[in-house]
Amino acid sequence: QVQLVESGGGLVQPGGSLRLACTTSGLELHYYAVAWFRQAPGKERERVSCITNSDGSSYYGNSVKGRFTISTDDANKIVFLQMNNLKPEDTGVYYCAAELDSCPYLSVADWGTWGQGTQVTVSS
Repeated sequence: QVQLVESGGGLVQPGGSLRLACTTSGLELHYYAVAWFRQAPGKERERVSCITNSDGSSYYGNSVKGRFTISTDDANKIVFLQMNNLKPEDTGVYYCAAELDSCPYLSVADWGTWGQGTQVTVSS
């Protein structure tokens, strides 16, 4: 079965950087879209980035454009999220998700496989 495991979260200061990893197994990653979501207490789950691995197209939420970069290590089947210039409002639990489709066609309810999440806290 498809499994996703997030890692790389932690406590960072505003302006700092962090790289999250979504380690995948049980899937042919080339045919999957993989997204990063985040959720803060009392807030809706928000898609922050997505990559359609069949063509390499990437997408970003407005709040993270210019600061976050999504990429795929095909050999090791890992999807990374490089987060730079972090802000306190970036705080939340970050999840990765995978689905056999393309990013533009997927809403939050359409993602079939989710990881357990990793906590990111941005605070001075």
